[in-house]
Amino acid sequence: MKLLTFKTQGSEHIGALLDDGKTVADFTAASDAPPFRGMLELIDGGPAALAQAAELARQARSTVQLASIELCSPLPVPRQIRDFLAFEKHIRQARAHRYLFGLAKGPVAPEDVEIPPVWYRQPTYYKANRFSVIGHGQDIIWPAYSSMMDFELEFGVVIGKTGKNIRAEDARSHIFGYTIFNDMSARDAQMAEMQASLGPSKGKDFDTGNVIGPWIVTADEIADPYALDMVVRVNGEERGRGNSRDMLFRFEDFIAHVSRDETLHAGEFLGSGTVGNGSGLEFGRFLEPGDDIEMEVSGIGTLRNRLVRR
Repeated sequence: MKLLTFKTQGSEHIGALLDDGKTVADFTAASDAPPFRGMLELIDGGPAALAQAAELARQARSTVQLASIELCSPLPVPRQIRDFLAFEKHIRQARAHRYLFGLAKGPVAPEDVEIPPVWYRQPTYYKANRFSVIGHGQDIIWPAYSSMMDFELEFGVVIGKTGKNIRAEDARSHIFGYTIFNDMSARDAQMAEMQASLGPSKGKDFDTGNVIGPWIVTADEIADPYALDMVVRVNGEERGRGNSRDMLFRFEDFIAHVSRDETLHAGEFLGSGTVGNGSGLEFGRFLEPGDDIEMEVSGIGTLRNRLVRR
């Protein structure tokens, strides 16, 4: 199923996009059961609630047209956001452009970039602001303190089952579903603050900076999450393309790493990190006010937003 959170007649509902790609089964309108009050409630309901949701989608007793509703992030307030750094090509190409911020004397060939050995030994992540999440079609607001804004093409998983000390070979059962993630970056702020060896903070933490959507595709519908084409376009022009097969560590590795002596909760979100060619920094080309950003991941869909100044 493709699970959505949306607004209709002034209230927030959840539902599923039906096979015609135009009609949404409205779970909240069809049932007053607790699992259909919101996406976290559905996740917390476990397999039984998901089976009930599938039946509501099959019956489609209450429906709305996709074109008539306002999409929200499918997970409006995740219980946690952890964003990883799993694509070597992105790291090499991004670091090759550090000279743009006065952090190197000039451009470096990506193959000559030095990557800390720890990156190859274990998954690396930071925690993002879970309260700054928006969804498909909503405007990204340019933070006033930045003059250099960038997109980051990622996808991610929503955790469906709480656990601790989860083995990598058991981790797939903890994945509820997959979605697209645009990890927006105020690059000038990010590059300045990370020289303090602790970050990122205001380079990432601004309202509307975490874009998740357009829906969650349940795990059973993605046969191989490590064979997905990923494309980003700005104003209709392709800016970058990659594939999820290039992840050094995979979501199962992330889950095992995070859950070592720490409880990983249902409703958390784990981002893949930016795919190679998935950011403007890798090419020294940044965004302008009014740009339309479109991210497409095969098997999931397309996430589209506009970057605006206010």
